[in-house]
Amino acid sequence: MLRREFWEHKGGFLWAPLVAGGISLLLSAMGIVLAMVAAREHMPETAKISLDDGTQIQINGMDLGMLTSQLGHKELAQLGDGLDLTLILASSWPFIVLAFVMFFYCLGTLYDERKDRSVLFWKSLPLSDTSTVLSKVASAAIVAPLLATLAAIATLFGFLVLISLVTLVYGGNPVALLWGPSSPLLISAQYLAAIPVYALWAMPTIGWLMLCSAWAKSKPFLWAIMIPLFAGIFVGWLEFLGVFDDLTWPFFKNIVLRMLTSVFPMTWMDLQYLEHVDFDSPGAARNLMNPVGVYRNLASTNLWIGVAAGAAMIFAAIRLRRWRDEG
Repeated sequence: MLRREFWEHKGGFLWAPLVAGGISLLLSAMGIVLAMVAAREHMPETAKISLDDGTQIQINGMDLGMLTSQLGHKELAQLGDGLDLTLILASSWPFIVLAFVMFFYCLGTLYDERKDRSVLFWKSLPLSDTSTVLSKVASAAIVAPLLATLAAIATLFGFLVLISLVTLVYGGNPVALLWGPSSPLLISAQYLAAIPVYALWAMPTIGWLMLCSAWAKSKPFLWAIMIPLFAGIFVGWLEFLGVFDDLTWPFFKNIVLRMLTSVFPMTWMDLQYLEHVDFDSPGAARNLMNPVGVYRNLASTNLWIGVAAGAAMIFAAIRLRRWRDEG
C-alpha cells in the first residue's frame, strides 16, 4: 500500500524535492559565475585582509591557497560556521517544496479517489479503510519527509562540490578551506534525526486535511482553509465584544496555525531553546538543528495535544471513508 502511494504520487514525493534542489544548485552556480565576473573586473591585483588578532595579510587577487595558509583555528571555526549556515540555506529548498506537497497530498488523497470513483475498485479488494488511510498517513508523515530529506542532503553535498570547484579554480584547497571547517555529515545526520519529531508535529495538519478530504463533497481546499480562519475571526469578534480577554492570538497560534501550517519546516522549533543559543559562539549554525533542542519538543504538551487531535481527526476520516463512496 505504501508502494501504491509512492507510485501514484512519485512526482510530488520524489521528483519535486529533487527538482527544487537542482534549481537551488543552478541558481547558486549562476550567482557564483556573476560573482566571479564582478571580482575579475573590480578586485585589485593585491588586497590586504585584517585578521581578528590585528595582523594583516596581503594576497594576490583571489589566491585562496595563500589565504588558507594564513588562517588560524579561530578564523577557520568562524569560516565553518558561515559555511554551515550557507549549506543549511542551500539545502532548504526541498523542505519548502515538501510542505506544499504534503499539504495538497493530504487534502486530495481521500477526495480524489471519490471524485474519479477509483475508491469503488479499492474497496472491492481485501483492504480495510483503516489500513488504507493509515498508509496515506505514513506516506505523508514518514515517506515524503524522508525522500525530501535525502534530496536536501544531496543538494547540500552538491553545493559543497560546486564551491569546491570554484576554490580549485582560484588555487585553494577545498579540503582545508571547505570540507574541514564545515560539518556536512553532522548536518545531514541532524536532518535525518529530526524526521520523527517533524512527523509528530505535523499530525494536526495531516489529520485536519485528511478529514476535509474525506468529508467535503466539493472544493476541499476552501473548506480546509476557511473553517479555521472563520473560527479565528469569530473568536476575535467575540473578544472585541468583551466576551473573551486576550484569546484571539492564542487561538490562532494553537488552533488555526497548528491546523494549517504544522507541515511547514521549522514550525516545531522550540523558541525557548533558541533563546539560549549563543549565535556568536562557534558551532551556532549547527545548534539550530541540534537533536537536544529538536527532541525537547517531545516534552511539550502542545506537541502531544496536537498528536491526539490529529489522531482523532484521522479516526474520523477513516469512519467517513467507510460510507462516503463518491463525491
